[in-house]
Order: sequence, then structure tokens, then C-alpha cells
Amino acid sequence: MKSLITKASLLVSLSIMLFACGNEKRKSTEDVAIATTKTKALEIEKPQLTFGFIKLTDMAPLAIAKEKGFFEDEGLFVSVEAQSNWKNVLDRVIDGQLDGSHMLAGQPIAAGAGFGRQAELVTPFSMDLNGNGITVSNDVWSKMKPNVPKGADGKPIHPIKAEALKPVITEYKNSGKAFKMGMVFPVSTHNYEIRYWLAAAGIHPGMYTADNVQGQIDAEVLLSVTPPPQMPATLEAGTIYGYCVGEPWNQQAVFKGIGVPVTTNYDIWKNNPEKVFVMTKKFVEDYPNTAVAVTKALIRAGKWLDEPENRPEAVKILSMSQYVGADEAVLANSMTGTFEFEKGDKREMPDFNVFYKYNATYPFYSDGIWFLTQMRRWGQIPEAKPADWYAETIKDIYRPDIWTKAAKLLVEEGNIPAEDIPQTDGYKPVTTDFIDGTSYDAKDPISYINSFKIGNKDKAIQ
Repeated sequence: MKSLITKASLLVSLSIMLFACGNEKRKSTEDVAIATTKTKALEIEKPQLTFGFIKLTDMAPLAIAKEKGFFEDEGLFVSVEAQSNWKNVLDRVIDGQLDGSHMLAGQPIAAGAGFGRQAELVTPFSMDLNGNGITVSNDVWSKMKPNVPKGADGKPIHPIKAEALKPVITEYKNSGKAFKMGMVFPVSTHNYEIRYWLAAAGIHPGMYTADNVQGQIDAEVLLSVTPPPQMPATLEAGTIYGYCVGEPWNQQAVFKGIGVPVTTNYDIWKNNPEKVFVMTKKFVEDYPNTAVAVTKALIRAGKWLDEPENRPEAVKILSMSQYVGADEAVLANSMTGTFEFEKGDKREMPDFNVFYKYNATYPFYSDGIWFLTQMRRWGQIPEAKPADWYAETIKDIYRPDIWTKAAKLLVEEGNIPAEDIPQTDGYKPVTTDFIDGTSYDAKDPISYINSFKIGNKDKAIQ
């Protein structure tokens, strides 16, 4: 009898414990539900989405939005797939195989401006600022280095201008070698940055014409396309003597001991726009709430990335094979506020990768117009255009209206502060933050194009 009473007591105690645990579990679930209900759910027209990217650190907002659950918070179920090259990215978005993609800023602009494959593409989100570098082979660096001023510590003074490369190009030419460098795509930021860097030193990087789509007319340096992950191997093979690319492929050259980064695009154009997220115009018209929800998740990802304490975790995520797949040490070299030039010459560069601050995620018209001026400067846009054309063209492509809808919802949810929405007409102030100090006013693109010694010159067209 005593044994039965003891068993009954145990059963009662167990029931009470299970009831309490059930209540706690239910309470915990309710707490989670309450915590997530601050996301203002939109009526998502297309919840299943596939996005593309190239293996570069600036694809990070996509990886973070997925891994940290920001897409899921919006009711989106997203697959993120690596693509082989930038042309493939463009074609697959245009053809509808991808719902959107990490893309070169120049790609949607060129598609709408008449260069390359034509399509109506839109950019509601700018993925980052800065993030690129120009790397040269060890042999080229050994010849450049004597031409570079040194500081009291014996290290090269940065920024290193292309004047230091001029005599090296001459030496190669005199020995019968054309000086060859790589960039990632004809309408990439990298192409325009390496051209800007060279031309600022009086080195002609070549012109595009209808008959010369390689852009090598009058070129003192022959620029060619190499996909980003293949840059180090192409340099090591001696096919090219230097390149402009995003991370981690400059730091990979240092890591492998095959090359030396000589400048970053932060020095070529301080806080310049880099990649964008792109969808077709048809997609955002057919699925407007989905487009806003995607933009919300990406803005949150950018904000998360720019909190310094999150960068080590971001490095671990990006090192995963389904994302960038590079060694954590290589990724950390630039992602955690430093950048290594020569081996051992690691310098503080807190703004090398910017994903949110300085209104990095906002698609400014002035950023897009800069790319149009470079397309015209180098002949990719073959004929002179009136100033109004630049503004009208970019307003069909850059969509700050979508960004603003997303950002206002994030403010209401408490995910970003109201002051992070810029009060702007879409144009940044006039700036001289370029390696040559040239003044850029996006509202006067013709004068800007004409300010350069090398490149096309335009008369004002009424």
C-alpha cells in the first residue's frame, strides 16, 4: 500500500511538472510570437525566391539576410545561388531564371542606356561602399616601389598614384611586352576605377568604339575581363600583370605571396558606390510588396553588418562554401577594419567595407549618373547626350521610392532609427573626394566629362 501511495505521489508531481513545463513552453512560444510580430507583414505576392551572387565579400547582405532570418521575418523563402560570371548573372535575371541578384552597379545602368544587352532593370538597394583594390604582380611592384615616396617608418606613403607605374609600363613596352591588366566586366566599377586611376596619371587606358568592344583604342595598358575568383591564378600565370577586383581576391594575392595591392577604391573615390541589388522592372511591378519586403531584409542585413561586433561572425558566414568560400584569415584581412598591402604591411582601414553607414544602402541618382559619365567618357555611350538625358535615364533604373517605403516600415518596427532615412532629392553634394581632386557635380554631367584630359569631350546639347 505504501508503495502505491508513493507511486501515486510521484505521478501527481510529474503531472504538475509537465503542466508547468507545458505552460512555460507555451509562454516561451508566445514570447517569440510577440517578439516577431513587430515586423509589419506585407501581403507577399511571391514568397519563394531565388537570388544570385558572385563570390565576393560584398555579397554579404544577401548571406546575412538569409542566415540571420531577415528574409524569413518578411515571409520570404529565399535560395541564394553562386553564379559563374557577371554576364551569366545579367542574363539569368533578364530571362527570369533569377528573381534578383547581387550585381555590378554598371550592369542595370548599361542595360537601360544602350550598351550591351538591353533590358528594363531596377535597383532599389545599394549593397555597399568601397571594397575594391588594385593589385600588381611581385615583379611589377618591385619596379614600382622605388618610385613611391616613403614615410618615416620606411613604408610606402598611400595613396599610391599610377605615376609610379608609368616607367614600368615603358620598360615592358621597350622589351616588347604589352602591359596587360584585368578587370571584372566592361561596365564594372572596377573597369572605371582602374581607368580613372591610370588616366589621372596620364596613362591612356583605351577607348571603346562600335568596332572595338574591348576598349583598347589608343591604350597604353590593355584591359581585359577576368572573373573575380580567377584573378589570383591569372596573375600567377603571368597572363596579366595586375588587376582591379573586390575582396577577398586582393588579399588572396597577399596570402599566396603572388602580388601586392597598391591602392584601394576608397583612395580612388572615397566612399564610392560598389555593388547593387537588381530586379527586373516587370518583377517590381508584378510583385510590389515582395520587392519592398526584400529591400527591408537587405537594409536590416546592412545595418547588422556595420555593427563592428558582428564582423567576426560575418567572416565565418562568408567563409562557408555556399557563399564566398575563402579562408577566414583572408576574409578577415579586409572585413574587420584592416587591409594588408605588402605582407606584414597591414593598415587600419575601418571604412574599407561599408554596408550601412553614410547612407550606403540608399540608391542615389548621383551615384548612377557617375557611371553614365564614365560610359560616355570611354566611348561605351558612343554619342553625346544632353544633360537631361543623364537624369532621366537614371530615374528609370535607380528606385529610391522602393527603398524609402521599406525604410519607413523598418522605422515603424523599431529596426532602424528615423534619422537613417536621408532627406535628399537623390543627389549627393558636389565632391572632390577623388584621387586627382576633380570636382564631381552630378547635376552638371557634361562639364564633368569635359574636365578630363583623357576621354571624350562633349558640347552642351540643348
